[in-house]
Amino acid sequence: MKNIRNFCIIAHIDHGKSTLADRLLEFTKTVSNRDMQAQLLDNMDLERERGITIKSHAIQMTYLYKGEEYTLNLIDTPGHVDFSYEVSRSIAACEGALLLVDASQGTEAQTISNLYLAINHNLTIIPVLNKVDLPGARPEEIKDEMVDLLGCDRDDIIPASGKEGIGIKEILDAIIERVPAPVGDPEAPLQALIFDSVFNSYRGIEVIFRIKNGSIKKGDKVKFMNTGKEYIADEIGTLGLVQIPKQVVECGDVGYLISGIKVAKEVKVGDTITHLHRQASESIVGFSEVKPMVFAGIYPVDTTEFEELRDAMEKLQLNDAALVWEPETSAALGFGFRCGFLGMLHMEIVQERLEREFDMTVITTVPSVQFRITNTKDQLINISAPSEMPEPNLINWIEEPYINAQIITKSDYIGPILTLCMDKRGMLKNQVYLTAERVELQFRLPLAEVVFDFFDKLKTISKGYASLDYDLAGYEESDMVKLDVMLNGEPVDALSAIVHRTKAYEWGKKLCEKLRELIPRQMFEIAIQAAIGQKIIARETVKAMRKDVLAKCYGGDISRKRKLLEKQKKGKKRMRQVGNVEIPQEAFMAVLKIN
Repeated sequence: MKNIRNFCIIAHIDHGKSTLADRLLEFTKTVSNRDMQAQLLDNMDLERERGITIKSHAIQMTYLYKGEEYTLNLIDTPGHVDFSYEVSRSIAACEGALLLVDASQGTEAQTISNLYLAINHNLTIIPVLNKVDLPGARPEEIKDEMVDLLGCDRDDIIPASGKEGIGIKEILDAIIERVPAPVGDPEAPLQALIFDSVFNSYRGIEVIFRIKNGSIKKGDKVKFMNTGKEYIADEIGTLGLVQIPKQVVECGDVGYLISGIKVAKEVKVGDTITHLHRQASESIVGFSEVKPMVFAGIYPVDTTEFEELRDAMEKLQLNDAALVWEPETSAALGFGFRCGFLGMLHMEIVQERLEREFDMTVITTVPSVQFRITNTKDQLINISAPSEMPEPNLINWIEEPYINAQIITKSDYIGPILTLCMDKRGMLKNQVYLTAERVELQFRLPLAEVVFDFFDKLKTISKGYASLDYDLAGYEESDMVKLDVMLNGEPVDALSAIVHRTKAYEWGKKLCEKLRELIPRQMFEIAIQAAIGQKIIARETVKAMRKDVLAKCYGGDISRKRKLLEKQKKGKKRMRQVGNVEIPQEAFMAVLKIN
């Protein structure tokens, strides 16, 4: 055990985590030159296309240091705030963390929040100044920032470049010297923490775990303590670039287990594996339950595919533990699921993965957050969809979730950022100058205002400099109303939204205008209305397509023309009563694009 080191790489978005991981794998000869490609651990097409890490990836390396061979378990983590649950799970499986800071960008919001995550788990932090080869690098300035942030010595900071391969040996040596070996009792009953799982259509569910105490042998009978299910360890091993089967996985190591588990519900991330005949007395304290921030409905385009979608969701949840879902029905869309996501990017990625990995075409409804309502009987109800909202006369008051947001930016952009946050009903709590150029702004903002396009707008007005991190701050009473959208007098529940009263009129007007452009013209007139309760606040009309019934009347009496026009008018009226309006998928997404 004294020769095992478990560590992860944490940093803000685009500070070079995956590139550094590539260099570490090359240097330790874990990957041959022939198999090497950029961002090797990002094995999902989606990750490569977008250039972001979505999943944490674990891999084992061996490294010779002072004549001894060491086993290094590396976990590369995502940087985006929407995937911070992946980071927290990786941190729980490690004893040390490489904290990367970009030498041209400096410390940013996610750097700080990931650092606090690691400190809370008592991890040893190794500060690395990455991208020192860039022409815009400011190593001395940023070393000062890092010393202030970490309270470390300047000499502890390792200058490196993932692209050029500078400082890689120093990083590996530092991991062995500074990161403690895992502690645990190899003789005690088996206790292994599940921190990830993958669905394989041929071999069932592959469980990825980290052993805290004891060891596991091939063919052992094991039990999952949370679910109480029992299995036989058909295959165990460690994670190289491909899986490496072993006869035994020792205490302190990271490995995988395949036992032909077919039902996705049987595996829970955070569960503890133990031996069936020699059980551990207690399970390992897993991870904090994930708190979804954004809720949206996901429905199959073809209602007969509901069961397939359920299957796909269960398999996806194995690989993405932050996804929360439950079945729901909608009058407009049929059967589907109400899903909880950590943010808008997370929602987008889940939708993409359903389409690519499981071939499911889905419709996503308007995202909303979870509100708390106290009704006239003084009962507290949580609602995460507009359709669940009771009638206004049954509500005493509504509370909406607020967040504490940390924005780090250049001092030139304070004005526009303040304006943006005030528009979003935010309140400035604090303003701290980190250096003469960089400011940390702390806001209290309603979550409902942040989930749509706040991050995009923030990046636009700060020319990409500002970075955002947030955490939930609790609920506050607020004047929220349900905005209904009606087509021909019929409410479409999938387009409803819960908005603040001051913004309802503007929102309703924009939504109606957008829908008028997107809904195709029919043979009858369609009225698009936005309403709060019984009061209509905006209306647009999609004009009917009309056949020229007068084409055959040349000359002749006016009464003939009038008769034909009256006949057409009656037909349109009757058609409008029986006609129903098909809503295209773009219309559901239009709500997201309201600026």
